[in-house]
Amino acid sequence: MWSEVVSANSNPVVGRRGLILILSSPSGAGKTTLTRNLVDDKAGVLSISVTTRPKRPSEIEGRHYYFIDKDEFIAMRERDELLEWAEVHGNFYGTPRKPVERTLAAGQDMVFDIDYQGTRQVRQKLPNDVVTVFVLPPSFKELKARLERRAEDPPEVIAKRLVNARVEMERWVEYDYVIVNEDLSVSYQSLKAIQAAERLKRDRLVGLPEFVQGLLSENLD
Repeated sequence: MWSEVVSANSNPVVGRRGLILILSSPSGAGKTTLTRNLVDDKAGVLSISVTTRPKRPSEIEGRHYYFIDKDEFIAMRERDELLEWAEVHGNFYGTPRKPVERTLAAGQDMVFDIDYQGTRQVRQKLPNDVVTVFVLPPSFKELKARLERRAEDPPEVIAKRLVNARVEMERWVEYDYVIVNEDLSVSYQSLKAIQAAERLKRDRLVGLPEFVQGLLSENLD
């Protein structure tokens, strides 16, 4: 079932396949907040990863992650059932392929909050469906201030995040769009504009050739 693109008089004319909207940024630049805003506005479905990491008391199965054991993860990887995966601190994380493909086929957009390495993998697997956005801070000083205001990490962890941020920011050239997140509201409107434009790309519209042919064959007499 494709979602419908409607004309000015609200009659459906063509459908569209959903797209994968990937947001990446250094920690503290704002990609997670922007992603949550899209999901809260029902503008996209959040991709839920599988992980072999133990579940924390505050986490909910199927909302934060799907928690599986290492053998199951490896089996999924070997069956090519993951769009992307990574090992972090001895734990595996990955994106199941089937839920993403079901969402796209239903005409809904899938929203990803992943790093540049995961982005490369997803683009390789589904190149025609992927739209990538890199979120930059307005300054390195502001990025440091945001990490400190979050009060989630000790100083040594913040220092490590800032070192990693320099590496991550060098990857901006690999992305389709770049947003400098100085004002969250303005950045969100930019993100929505990107999404709206990508939804109307010719190759994502289903039934468009037939619709145009119908227009051309109309008899005005």
